[in-house]
Amino acid sequence: MAEGKIKRLTDKGFGFIETGSDTDMFFHSSNVEGVTFDQLREGQKVSYTAGRGPKGPRAENVRPV
Repeated sequence: MAEGKIKRLTDKGFGFIETGSDTDMFFHSSNVEGVTFDQLREGQKVSYTAGRGPKGPRAENVRPV
């Protein structure tokens, strides 16, 4: 599993993970595991699996580290 930091969260139920590369990884609240989306905070470290969504790359199995 890859690791990164939550860069931004929205009130619409999705966010972006800073991966350490040039691009951020999109994730949806339905891909969060172990906690609720509302318990996540910007700057928090998370682990995730890189997946593919209808609009491009996305993070799946997002969990706090």
